[in-house]
Amino acid sequence: MSMVIVFGSLNIDLMMEVEHQPQIGETVLTPTYKWLPGGKGANQALACSRSGIKTAMVGQIGDDGFGTRIYNTLKRDEVWVSSVGRHDSEPTGMAFITTDKTGDNQIVVATGANNATSGDQIPDEILGPDNVILMQMEIPHAENWDVIRRAKAKGAQTILNLAPAGAIPKDVLVDLDYLIVNQIEGRQIAEKMGLTIEDDAIKLAKTLAENADLTCVMTMGHLGAVVMKSNGTGWKVGAVNLGEDVVDTTGAGDTFCGVFAGCVFEKRSIQDSMRRASIAGSLACKSFGAQTAMPRSDEIDDALGLVDLATPIQ
Repeated sequence: MSMVIVFGSLNIDLMMEVEHQPQIGETVLTPTYKWLPGGKGANQALACSRSGIKTAMVGQIGDDGFGTRIYNTLKRDEVWVSSVGRHDSEPTGMAFITTDKTGDNQIVVATGANNATSGDQIPDEILGPDNVILMQMEIPHAENWDVIRRAKAKGAQTILNLAPAGAIPKDVLVDLDYLIVNQIEGRQIAEKMGLTIEDDAIKLAKTLAENADLTCVMTMGHLGAVVMKSNGTGWKVGAVNLGEDVVDTTGAGDTFCGVFAGCVFEKRSIQDSMRRASIAGSLACKSFGAQTAMPRSDEIDDALGLVDLATPIQ
């Protein structure tokens, strides 16, 4: 059965709204807090499923109430969770998130059971050419590399969201089909690869795409995104102008990645894929929280008129 397989982290997000982000040694008071299902893997799986794509989640949770809540939330949104394992000694991962009144956030993540996530949870038989594998960097990196190499051999398309940023072996990069980064992550990986660092997003994406022989997607927040292929062709797309409607940017990048993976799975054009992903990421900023704010496919459809189709980069 063909689907998008998301291989990655599952966390509980402990969220607090603050007037301003605390400085070192400073205590900031806030009236209350929320705890919501999160983790880049779970977020991206839910975003993909909500966009109308058959999606499976592969990862690890703890044998605790937090894990149960994550599991049930994904299941309610029709994500296949049969390959989510329960660790008997490590707790479910947790992210502590503070969001200030401008919508900016700071995040600290305790990985917990995510450290036990293994590439062995994905059998070779589901790494065929009809499937798309979406990964991030909140589980042991070697497990991602194993899945990318096996997927290359079996024909599945692979997408890596380099968040948080980390070094990638060159032989893994050349086996990868899509690399999704923001501008900060892009500069960090270029530096680790010993490449000339460009501040211009288009030049940086082009450098990464050509040196790693892949398609590089670079997100730029409210400015939209650019994509560059290894042959030098590229496109740029805008974002929805939300103005003062921005509530919380948490999860916007994960929403972009999940919807983009779904578009790749559906074999949509790169222009259409970029527009739908950018719109979805924008809409996710209109509500508080990550998963709770992610739009469904009909909401994305209704907003298509707010962003033009991606245009070629001259």
